Amino acid sequence: MNRREFARTSAGLLATLAAPGVWAVDAPEGRKRKCPFRPFRANDLAAPITVVTPPDGNYVFTYFNVCPWSPSGRYLFATRLPYQNHNAVYGDVAEACVIDLQEQTIETVYKTRCWGFQTGANLHWGATDDHLYTNDIIADTAVCVRVDLRTRQTRAFAGPGYDIAPDESCAIGFPLELMDATQKGYGAPSKDPAHPRRLPPGAARDEGIWRTDLKTNEKRLLVSLAAVATHVKEPPPRPGGTWYFWHAKHNRQGTRILQVLRHVLPGDEGGRERNPMVFTYAPDGGDIRPIHHGPVWRQRGGHPAWHCDGRHVTRNMDIAGKSRLCQWNSDGSGFRVLSEKLVSGGHPAVEPRGRFAITDQLHNDKPATVTLRLLDLAAHTELAVCRVPTIRVAKGTDATLRLDGHPVWSRDCRQCCLQAAPDGNRQLLIADLSRLVI
Repeated sequence: MNRREFARTSAGLLATLAAPGVWAVDAPEGRKRKCPFRPFRANDLAAPITVVTPPDGNYVFTYFNVCPWSPSGRYLFATRLPYQNHNAVYGDVAEACVIDLQEQTIETVYKTRCWGFQTGANLHWGATDDHLYTNDIIADTAVCVRVDLRTRQTRAFAGPGYDIAPDESCAIGFPLELMDATQKGYGAPSKDPAHPRRLPPGAARDEGIWRTDLKTNEKRLLVSLAAVATHVKEPPPRPGGTWYFWHAKHNRQGTRILQVLRHVLPGDEGGRERNPMVFTYAPDGGDIRPIHHGPVWRQRGGHPAWHCDGRHVTRNMDIAGKSRLCQWNSDGSGFRVLSEKLVSGGHPAVEPRGRFAITDQLHNDKPATVTLRLLDLAAHTELAVCRVPTIRVAKGTDATLRLDGHPVWSRDCRQCCLQAAPDGNRQLLIADLSRLVI
């Protein structure tokens, strides 16, 4: 074998060591199949809604702050899940798919065993339509994988890929094997779900966000847990807790990284109180700035995200007992409430002009439904664009299997993609908002 090294990915594909730390994965050739789109029909639709995934499976995209449209807008990525009625099992395979929005076809381009119900196979586009990124488990480690859709070559890198830089220079991420320690469904499935891998108490100096250069495959610790935890202004309510990272996301310019830091108190290893805190830092890991308002501990805040302009951070916050959509400058200054009248909630995303935001609202009716809300932040009005059946688990049970809407803007912010279950299976729907966001 000329001393070449071989390994197997978790999906059983042959991986050849092409360069130090870079694995060439022998991915099977995909096959396009027809995927006729279907209009979603319901009373009181405020915009055309189209189901763009086949009814023969369960499909999700990555997250409400990761655009599933390719840079040209022609393609949409989707993860096909192997099932939807129980948690991900280590070793089970999900499929990374590409939907051609012009030809109405779908193709499986990679199979992976690194997936979860909330972020799928963590798919990301590169700087062009040529590259799709995901993760896989090679030699027992979750690592970033790049699929070249033009040449069909596949490469696996040294570090995890929770996010890809806009210029495709690097992949960054907290080890995906550690994500289950604070919340299931966002990383790699645990071999032992009842006892996921955890860190020792404290803020680790040798663990954190890893940066992998996608040209040289150099992997290095970009920012440690200890480096960010030192910027928390108050000590924990009681000692002995453990710090973890969560979401890490570049802004559209690639000049700042948004980071969620979590702290698990001793005795709360199930993660009921994760005490999420938000920071930004420079691409080199320096200039760490807190994005903060209100109490440091047990604050009632929602999902942080980059504003589509890349210069601001948005987050739902409890303001005088009501959820309001709030905004900061990327350095943590300039806090303001975007609307004193509109109740926010769900997973909000603000388009670049700052006038409109989309978010989701889950309802406890039977069957469960999700509403796509369009917020006019200038007029302080809202519109229910559609209400679609979805999947919601019973209160007090494992919420990992829930299906949040996670609405995400298209690249031109004229459409949005929404997760729902109009016929019982998880599907992706596109709402044409072009006549509403003028």
